Amino acid sequence: MTKPESKKSGVAVINATGKCATAGTASEQVNNGSVDPGCPDPSTTTKAKVMKQTSRESLHRRNTECEVYDDGTNTFFWRAHTVTVLFILTCALVYVTLLEETPQDTAYNTKRGIVASILVFLCFGVTQAKDGPFTRPHPAYWRFWLCVTVVYELFLIFILFQTVHDGRQFMKYIDPKLGVPLPERDYGGNCLMYDPGNTTDPFHNIWDKMDGFVPAHFLGWYIKTLMIRDWWMCMIISVMFEFLEYSLEHQLPNFSECWWDHWIMDVLVCNGLGIYCGMKTLAWLSMKPYQWQGLWNIPTYKGKIKRIAFQFTPYSWVKFEWKPASNLRRWLAVLGIIFMFLLAELNTFYLKFVLWMPPEHYLVLLRLVFFVNVGGVAMREIYDFMDDPKFHKKLGQQAWLVAAITVTEFLIVVKYDPKTIMLPIPFFVMQCWFLGIFLILIWTLWRFFIRDITLRYKETRRRKQEVPADWDRPLGNGSTGTPSGRSKLNGSSETLRQRRS
Repeated sequence: MTKPESKKSGVAVINATGKCATAGTASEQVNNGSVDPGCPDPSTTTKAKVMKQTSRESLHRRNTECEVYDDGTNTFFWRAHTVTVLFILTCALVYVTLLEETPQDTAYNTKRGIVASILVFLCFGVTQAKDGPFTRPHPAYWRFWLCVTVVYELFLIFILFQTVHDGRQFMKYIDPKLGVPLPERDYGGNCLMYDPGNTTDPFHNIWDKMDGFVPAHFLGWYIKTLMIRDWWMCMIISVMFEFLEYSLEHQLPNFSECWWDHWIMDVLVCNGLGIYCGMKTLAWLSMKPYQWQGLWNIPTYKGKIKRIAFQFTPYSWVKFEWKPASNLRRWLAVLGIIFMFLLAELNTFYLKFVLWMPPEHYLVLLRLVFFVNVGGVAMREIYDFMDDPKFHKKLGQQAWLVAAITVTEFLIVVKYDPKTIMLPIPFFVMQCWFLGIFLILIWTLWRFFIRDITLRYKETRRRKQEVPADWDRPLGNGSTGTPSGRSKLNGSSETLRQRRS
């Protein structure tokens, strides 16, 4: 019976063909032209590289993901209630069919049928859809918003396939007040922060800008910071959107604002304060201990109330490290994320312009609430897809739908009002944008192509300079090694005798 130690007696060698091989004895190594006892096995080397890369990736995930302690208590709140939901749904349909008298109003029945179809789909999705990356406050909550995303995308597709007149008049089925052209509010005009001509209230221009959109800006950027989880990306998106407002104010009067409204009230006060509060919240969430215990396992009432409150906080936390300059793939991905964010922001203004919805309408607010709930899931799925492509081999479902919704909204804007979209941009604005795109392109070529080629060339040149110095180094018998032949491969005869012994 072979001993376990004998399996380790084989030494990696180089055979006559120049490939690595394993021999059992030292004599076989000498007869076959052995040169390097440290030549590794290819399979062992591959396994070692894979294990090293896996350990590096797992170490990166451990550094960015918090530790979670959970007692695993599965209460009634967490169980799947598929049979219960099916029973309630069946009872509701039986009631409508047998006990309720169908109204004779065709329009009312059409609306009620569409709403009932959507509710049945939501019931199916909440109980049967695939779970996303978030589990708090409940996985069914995020499955619900996934189904709402599908419904909203189907609604946009329906609007896209209508004529401009029919699409705008269809909005009356949702709210009879819609379908009427509305004037846009101009935020520009008199831009004096202190108006000496108005003796009663010289600061009236500032107070006129203090409407409901000021807290909305702050709250919006606070939530966006929780989604993106990076200070630099948030500031870039905030500043870039102000440049977009400057560039497109000839298309929408709503973009026309005073300079202090752009840079002081928006960027510094509303957006900046929201980003600051969001980063403070991110710091607290990254340091918060995540120890979960079942509600009935907590003895005190105070602990139970605290546990219920913390049910609406994340189950765990992952620190986003975008690292856009690490490789070309991540750089292009970050540029794509910034572009989609800016496009979604622009769609908010253009959609209500082409569909004739006032800014204070509840549909505009519902759209913002919708993106608040689905945007965080989409950003987490995008980050997981970028950070761990081996495990997340495809883009997440919510991220896919959000990207499709953003593109569909833009296509609706292009179809419903192409004249506004195609208004020529001022020449000096075009020059600024072309200059910015050119600088980004030049930096991309230098960082990921020219710089890498230069570093690779320097490394190759350094290695070529080091190799002759190693060959000229004296061997054990005082002779100098040559760059080719058996003497370099196996060393001198004295070295072979030492190896045999």
